[in-house]
Amino acid sequence: MGPAQSELIDPRPGEEVDTARLLPYLRERLPGAEGTFALRQFAGGHANLTYLLRFGEREYVLRRPPLGPVAPSSHDMKREHTVLARLTDVFPLAPRSYLFCGDESVIGASFHVLERRHGIVVRGDLPEHFRDSATVRRMGEMLIDTLAALHLVKPESAALESLGRPEGFSLRQLEGWAKRWHAAKDRDLPAMDALAERLARSVPAPQSAALLHNDYKYDNMLVAADDPARAVAVLDWDMCTRGDPLMDLGALLVHWIEPGEEADWKATGAMPTWREGAPSRAEAVARYAAATGLDLGRVGWYHAFGLFKFAVIVQQIYIRYLRGQTRDARFAGFGERVAQLAERGRRLAEAEA
Repeated sequence: MGPAQSELIDPRPGEEVDTARLLPYLRERLPGAEGTFALRQFAGGHANLTYLLRFGEREYVLRRPPLGPVAPSSHDMKREHTVLARLTDVFPLAPRSYLFCGDESVIGASFHVLERRHGIVVRGDLPEHFRDSATVRRMGEMLIDTLAALHLVKPESAALESLGRPEGFSLRQLEGWAKRWHAAKDRDLPAMDALAERLARSVPAPQSAALLHNDYKYDNMLVAADDPARAVAVLDWDMCTRGDPLMDLGALLVHWIEPGEEADWKATGAMPTWREGAPSRAEAVARYAAATGLDLGRVGWYHAFGLFKFAVIVQQIYIRYLRGQTRDARFAGFGERVAQLAERGRRLAEAEA
């Protein structure tokens, strides 16, 4: 799927919102919550549920966690509200959040309300009119420049200096994702064990404690419909924290697929960086280094960790498929994909050591 306007639908069955309780709550607390009220659901996204609120001509976005059990550290609407209520003043691509509600009796979950930005989302591929090499290159450069700009924000300038625990961040991440792997695996995979071992041997010392998005890539960004190389907003901040900024870069490189690489990678979260004109991974790394002044000599470790983390995420989906918790046929081949990610990460970690 290429760029698409955020499609609006009537709320899906089971994902409806009790507007009888929500509307009076918002009218009392949300600036501009006047006029005729309407609610629609955004069809995109894979986790948090997102809705459009209209009060006459004024629009807002409501975000809440997905249905079912939610891990305490994920889908954190209070964290996302706190970040977005402050960050937009120093990082304008962050939409402003106006209201957080922790009272789950209102709609059945915590939620927050933020401003609406208009743009398109890049997923998978680009439509033909965006595929000229000059546009593809400018888009790739914009993606790196935006990440660098976020990492150059001083957390204290947004009153976010107490967010997260940057000390020991990378090691905690490695240990946490290793535990998730053992909880989700359906078989022994020597490449994953070897990758985890090599990563643990040489965790890099951080060069700074920056604000991390923690899921930064094209499909968590809105770009302008008339120029996809112009960012309109960066979305999905519920995992934002402080830590080693190269963790964000390493995760981004996982999705930065180059021309000639395995076609099946395009089916698992790849960005259209394989299109002619896109910067290579090496060019992306060099551009980020020039923008931030950081030493990228250990970038291979961060890229390898990104592959390890992504392999665990794919495995978590695959084990749900094996257990019958989802019947989506797209997930049937995810076991092989995990093995591919693990092997690529192992080779990269060995080369970096």
